[in-house]
Amino acid sequence: MSLALLNEIISNPAYHDYLAILKGARNGFVYGVKVRFPHALVMSILFGRGDWQTRLRVIYRATRQHAFNLAKFVSLYKTILLVQKRFNGGKERDSDTFVAGLIGGYFVFGERNAVNEQIVLYVVSRVVASFIPRATSPYNASPQSALSGSGVKPLPPDSRYFTLFAAVSWGAVMWLFRHHGETIQPGMFNSMKYLYRDSEVWKDLKTLFWHNT
Repeated sequence: MSLALLNEIISNPAYHDYLAILKGARNGFVYGVKVRFPHALVMSILFGRGDWQTRLRVIYRATRQHAFNLAKFVSLYKTILLVQKRFNGGKERDSDTFVAGLIGGYFVFGERNAVNEQIVLYVVSRVVASFIPRATSPYNASPQSALSGSGVKPLPPDSRYFTLFAAVSWGAVMWLFRHHGETIQPGMFNSMKYLYRDSEVWKDLKTLFWHNT
């Protein structure tokens, strides 16, 4: 197949929806690597145990799982959207995105493990935060920002309601950490332990300023 014919197929609108599934999988994989690798690296440095060979395996497994799960979810989501659209005469209904997300979330992120739990908690926090009343003007965005090229301009939360939301969120999580720490996601628990418990224990100048006991 010649390069010209390949470019013709790629640019043909008849194939757009199908190629978008492939591109979505690619973007999901790349984004997963970009997000998970530095996070896993930092967490291994701060809280990891064992030698560096063991830690590198943990970093690799977490990065691979995050990247492949996002790739699978995006491709499955787009595929289900396309199937629904085909069954509805080429028109997308308001409920199609919910159905596609529901099915994709069940099959891709339904297995309980550390990576999936973190992703789901991240998503649900955004869903809950979306109920905060919005301000009247959108976020400030530079010309290079992804927001500047989007047709929809996200509105920040109304500052008065956000203040209340932040206060309740922090009050709740600190109470949970103190009284029901077993209910907190492990990654956040480790961070909070490092901040609030490990900072209360030292035995000399070295363990006060350089590293924990």
